[in-house]
Amino acid sequence: MNFSRLILLFSALLLVLGLSACHEKDTPSTETEEPEPMQELTTDADKFSYALGMMIGERVLKQYGEVDYARLLDGMKAQHQSLETLMDVNQASQTLAEHQQKANEAKGTDAIAKGEAYLKANAEAEGVTVTESGLQYSVITAADGSKPQATDSVSVHYRGTLLDGTEFDSSYSRGEPATFQLNQVIPGWTEGVQLMSEGAKFKFVIPYQLAYGERGAGANIGPYETLIFEVELVKIN
Repeated sequence: MNFSRLILLFSALLLVLGLSACHEKDTPSTETEEPEPMQELTTDADKFSYALGMMIGERVLKQYGEVDYARLLDGMKAQHQSLETLMDVNQASQTLAEHQQKANEAKGTDAIAKGEAYLKANAEAEGVTVTESGLQYSVITAADGSKPQATDSVSVHYRGTLLDGTEFDSSYSRGEPATFQLNQVIPGWTEGVQLMSEGAKFKFVIPYQLAYGERGAGANIGPYETLIFEVELVKIN
């Protein structure tokens, strides 16, 4: 999720906190009261507030690992109510960026190690060819005929998975092949599909340098991920 999206969600949560604060003023409490059991969601405000909390927990907070909820609420309330804060907004933005960078680096170190181990083992498997760039491929279905050039448009069916088998994309699931110009996709695809003839089906294991690199792609492909694709060349357009 980009930073502007994060700010949008937090802004929405601040609105809920403001509404909750107004509600709390009308509800007397004492220090000796026992915590109330979870209440049913009876009003639209109840449902909205709870749903928003769930979405922020799922889409924002999970990206940052362990969260001190007391500190989280302290920061939001202070900023929302224009009270004195322990850091300014620029410092807060920098802190979030640094935290995310450290988290990405930790994930990257793990992903690189797992990728290297997988590539090393796969390179020794029967039928696997390793190209000069490090791309690994094996032939599932062979075919004869002309092969595409990097500037050609091709139609392919494919299934992409992470090393643990998690599927992140599939043209088969959509029920139709994908069509694209071969030099406009990741380097591993550009190189690999040029080895295929129409009707052929290959399995590619693509190192992160030939895939989405240190940034990853979307929510499902993290930084430094080695990827596995089964690709069927349907047509050279």
